[in-house]
Amino acid sequence: MSNHDNVAIITEFVAAWSRLDPDELASYFADDGCYHNIPVGPVAGRDNVRKMIAAFIGDWTATTWDLLNIVGADDVVIAERLDRTEAGDKSVDLPCTGVFEMEDGKIKIWRDYFDMATFINAMS
Repeated sequence: MSNHDNVAIITEFVAAWSRLDPDELASYFADDGCYHNIPVGPVAGRDNVRKMIAAFIGDWTATTWDLLNIVGADDVVIAERLDRTEAGDKSVDLPCTGVFEMEDGKIKIWRDYFDMATFINAMS
């Protein structure tokens, strides 16, 4: 895949979060893909990634991820975002940066960097 294709795939992936569909989100991962929210441990395998996403977004009622900057080189895409999330009457605007390693048009590894305390304090 070209660098442009990988950037387009991650742009679509970021937009897909607004639909809050764990099956759709997991479909972007390779079978052995890994999702690592850096404040917690990594999760490997598409089915485990789907389960982790489902648990993570279980209380969310809406989310929109604003893509601030995105760059790609070879099989790596870096996306700076502002994730705006609501869970009932609670909400958070969470600055994040995701580093994606791509393989054959799928996410092989996603490392997501954000401040967990910002998320927990806003959603508690």
